[in-house]
Amino acid sequence: MITDVESATPALCRLQLGRELRKLRAAAGLTSTQVVRKLICSPSKLTRLETGENAVVETADVMALCEIYGARPEVRELLIGYAAVTKTRKDWWQSPEYRPAISPTFKAYLGLEATAEALHNYEGEYVPGLLQTEGYVRAIHEMAPEALPADEIDRLVAVRMTRQEAMHRADRPLKFAAIINEAVLRRQVGGPAVMRAQVEHLAEMASHPAVRVQVVPFKAGVHAGMNGAFTLLRFEDASPIVYLENLGGASVIRRRADVVQYEEAFTDLQILAVGPQESLGMIKEAIKEF
Repeated sequence: MITDVESATPALCRLQLGRELRKLRAAAGLTSTQVVRKLICSPSKLTRLETGENAVVETADVMALCEIYGARPEVRELLIGYAAVTKTRKDWWQSPEYRPAISPTFKAYLGLEATAEALHNYEGEYVPGLLQTEGYVRAIHEMAPEALPADEIDRLVAVRMTRQEAMHRADRPLKFAAIINEAVLRRQVGGPAVMRAQVEHLAEMASHPAVRVQVVPFKAGVHAGMNGAFTLLRFEDASPIVYLENLGGASVIRRRADVVQYEEAFTDLQILAVGPQESLGMIKEAIKEF
């Protein structure tokens, strides 16, 4: 439970609020149907409150739910504090400097990423986004077929760099497990200087306490990631989800049976890939190529 509400982000407050509301409902022995009848609201509203999906939470809704659940005064006060944060502060991706560069789908993903305990990511073509350098990110967007204007590229680069701060938080740093295809180390993006800086950064991040990097070598042959990149997000007190992104757009997968397939695929990739130390050796060898 977040006790220092003053320093908590809106995303974390929404997540914690949802967790506590679910616990209170369970302790009160009430079903979702019974609660929505008492609150006189739609089932989807209660679901959004309990999963932290509402960007802003009304304190009146929290007060009403606390009344229904018979919450203790100190719990009620804390949950109202969480709701107040969502109304008085904004997450970084909602600020004017970032907002134009973020699609609605990706905004939803950022909210999930900001509250995740761990990310498991497989990439077959690119260095994982959370491990990219500014030069690498810029080169990717400068080569995009839609010919983006310079100011939009600047915003996209800023979004990527800001996301990476999650791994360096003093409180609850994001745990990031990345598995990459060997091709990621060989494919030159942005020229030799940009690529050398990127692979050097990858080697540096591979030694970060919150980061684990593994490489699937070419000699491993057919593997579970050949259908494309994916990101598995894990949460402290919620079911994991999968995020997929391609030319056709982006999507979030929540259905448990589908998520399990990606969990199994990532486990298979972890087994097939060389270990972190051998992977670091491969990364350092790749530096010499640039």
